[in-house]
Amino acid sequence: MPDSNRGVALGATAFLLWGVAALYWPFLSAAEPTEILAHRMVWSLLAMCVFLFLARRGWKWLPGVIRSPRRLLPVAAAAVLIAVNWWGFIYSVSTAQTLQASLAYFINPLMSVCLGVVLFSERLRTAQWIAVALGVIAVVVMTVGYGAAPWLALLMGSSFAAYGAVKKYVDLDGMQSLTVETLVMFLPALGYVLFLEFSGVGTAVSVSPAHTALLVGGGFVTALPLLLFGLAARLVPLSVIGMLQYIAPTMMFFIGWLIQGEEMPLARWAGFALVWLALSVFAFDQVRGARARSVRRREDRESARERPTTEPCD
Repeated sequence: MPDSNRGVALGATAFLLWGVAALYWPFLSAAEPTEILAHRMVWSLLAMCVFLFLARRGWKWLPGVIRSPRRLLPVAAAAVLIAVNWWGFIYSVSTAQTLQASLAYFINPLMSVCLGVVLFSERLRTAQWIAVALGVIAVVVMTVGYGAAPWLALLMGSSFAAYGAVKKYVDLDGMQSLTVETLVMFLPALGYVLFLEFSGVGTAVSVSPAHTALLVGGGFVTALPLLLFGLAARLVPLSVIGMLQYIAPTMMFFIGWLIQGEEMPLARWAGFALVWLALSVFAFDQVRGARARSVRRREDRESARERPTTEPCD
């Protein structure tokens, strides 16, 4: 299979798994979202150790990262941000608010663009400004319609956008970075899990073997799509990843609406319609920009071939 096709398959699988995850965490309803998050942190490290072993990557790179604050601090910041994102997702799907999770990942690209302007002084094209404005209007429409802001969606979307921005300062590959992130989370999360168990309010071993297995499995549910995503990102252009990323929130939308039976009043339909319109404008601009860059590169190559060469005189 060509690398491009393999990359698309890996990326699509990653986003499908992220979408299906909305059905996984509600099975752990016996536990509070914070306890689920702590177990997710603990068992994600185990999952990454397994993946590193299978990939035969070794651990020689790890001491150098731990001894260097310059390398460790960005990874630690990324760990905090992704933990916030994980909690928001667990809470939303466990409390029948999956549509907020869907909205979060629909508006995430727009938030990432805004962070690019604020943090990296990136300049937006007209179409991108229009997409951002439509996204803001969508949030306002939902806020007015419900009488409250969709704070879970904003929390998840902003934390994941910030996570992506911080990762620009991390000089590790995807597997190494995620391993260190889970390592940073491990001790606080393990301490919290042990505190709950010794306090008699933990659910790790008191509910059922299936519940325990699901808690452990949460680490692999977390790590596997991230690993597949990292592999896909190396094989296909970011523009392709950008198109694939809408698989997950689309699945979450239909899970929340059709399976979990969340209400879709007019204000919510209007808000999602504006978000989808914004993303259509954004995606069109991305594709047009990619084609324009491709044409310029081809013209540059042709120009270089046609340029006469000067030979030294005898």
